[in-house]
Amino acid sequence: MIYLDYAATAPVLPEVARAMNEAYGRYFANASALHTPGHLAMNEIERTRGLLAELINCEPEEIIFTSGASESNNAVMHTFEGCEIETSPYEHHSIIEVAEIYRGNKRPKLYSYMLANNELGEILELPCVGEDEYLHSDLTQVLGKMPIDVKALGLDYATLSAHKIGGPVGVGVLYVRKGVPFRPLIVGGNQEKRRRGGTYNTAGIIGFGAALKYMKDKKTWEIYDTYVRNLRDVLARRILAEIPGSSLNTDIVLGKSLPNILNVSFRAAEGESIQLYLDAEGIIVSTGSACASGDAKPSHVLMAKTGDAEVAHSSIRFSFGIDNTIEDVERVMEVLPGIVKRLQEISTIS
Repeated sequence: MIYLDYAATAPVLPEVARAMNEAYGRYFANASALHTPGHLAMNEIERTRGLLAELINCEPEEIIFTSGASESNNAVMHTFEGCEIETSPYEHHSIIEVAEIYRGNKRPKLYSYMLANNELGEILELPCVGEDEYLHSDLTQVLGKMPIDVKALGLDYATLSAHKIGGPVGVGVLYVRKGVPFRPLIVGGNQEKRRRGGTYNTAGIIGFGAALKYMKDKKTWEIYDTYVRNLRDVLARRILAEIPGSSLNTDIVLGKSLPNILNVSFRAAEGESIQLYLDAEGIIVSTGSACASGDAKPSHVLMAKTGDAEVAHSSIRFSFGIDNTIEDVERVMEVLPGIVKRLQEISTIS
């Protein structure tokens, strides 16, 4: 199998699986308990908190563990219920849909702009905020792909997730800068300084820590910026050269996009059909955000980018990891041109 859907979920790292298996045996106790096993579990949680704080340049107490990026995004929107909320048109559904629920017209104002889009991989410009205004950014796709400094970015809130870097599904983080407003989404416990109730997912958080350690030790952002970017760019050039009717939706110019995501449209070839044909060949790709799979509507991201429903419906997202090889690219190009050609020949779209 050739896996090119890292933007949806990265395969769990062996180091993460080992750390979690050990955690289930050694750190099974409730981390909020006062007894020794509870303290041991909490020590491991705090180890992960400290490592992440070091990697994104914040204080450990500014980190809140959650069940994932969607919960983290919801918590920020919930905090600003009834307030002005401005989002970019490229945001994840857990921002756009929830903002509609909570958006009002009173101050303060929240800006929520992701740093890099999950479907296109393109890096967005974050807005400058003024007095009585706050800035949140979904950094889910960025973690591990480029260095993160929440202070340099001027962020008041930031969202992160473990499963994009080889950690477990079901563990996320919300960065909340000291002194900014915060209203817990989940109440009913003293966990996370009463900012997020619920028993700790100790093994999951430990797994996240193992993924972060791997990321730090390998300096994965450097590998992505060189090796992975080259794989992505080779595939982009070959698609344009060898497949008639193809066009890039991702701006692959250096500095304009993450190095691992490539979104391509194929005129008169339906994206889901391409995905299924590639799947039959053992090549795993996506038609966009995994959270929106099964939705017959065209991607709101591609509609915002192109304004063309046909382009949006004919798109495929290739997303690479550091384990991919140039042989993977070669294999894609062995089968993809023929798949697109067959679909174009039977299409009613000229």
